[in-house]
Amino acid sequence: MILTARPLLAICALLAGALACQAEEVADAPGAILRGLDKMSSQITDLSIKNGDTVTFGTLSVSVSDCRYPANDPAANAYAHVMISDATGATDFDGWMIASSPALSALDHPRYDVWVLRCMSN
Repeated sequence: MILTARPLLAICALLAGALACQAEEVADAPGAILRGLDKMSSQITDLSIKNGDTVTFGTLSVSVSDCRYPANDPAANAYAHVMISDATGATDFDGWMIASSPALSALDHPRYDVWVLRCMSN
């Protein structure tokens, strides 16, 4: 695990006006744990996705390109860059999801919900 002093400026930009943002030191993780909900069947599925990998959830393809967490408190939060596309290949979501604020940047799909829980530890 390599610690980087990379401030989360993009996330602070999303929160501008809503919260006062402070840059924090983050660490990179090898992947993320996401949770998927099928709204039709009420079935919940946890998805372990390594950076660069894609998994199938229902009719969706879910991939993670990056997951970061606060270096001083790994359990505090997770920031994952997620791309979700449907069976036709159309992109339904491409952006950062934040574990502590799932509604801030959410998937808008009639059948499925997907959100980040935490980064993988190894």
